Amino acid sequence: MSFEKDDRVVLSDKHSEYDGETGTITQVMETMFGDPTYTVSFEDGQETGVPEDQLEAADGADGTDADEE
Repeated sequence: MSFEKDDRVVLSDKHSEYDGETGTITQVMETMFGDPTYTVSFEDGQETGVPEDQLEAADGADGTDADEE
């Protein structure tokens, strides 16, 4: 699953202080091999260079905004 800017995600990285926390993607970058990496902002900081396999869509993040109709 590919993510876009402003998507809400849960980080899964046991080496990160933000492991298990929900954040917002603020930047999408591409490695020299064409793989996406992400900058994820949390309430008290950010994590950069996060690979796609360490992210999961946050509950309720199905690509639509409940407030929009």
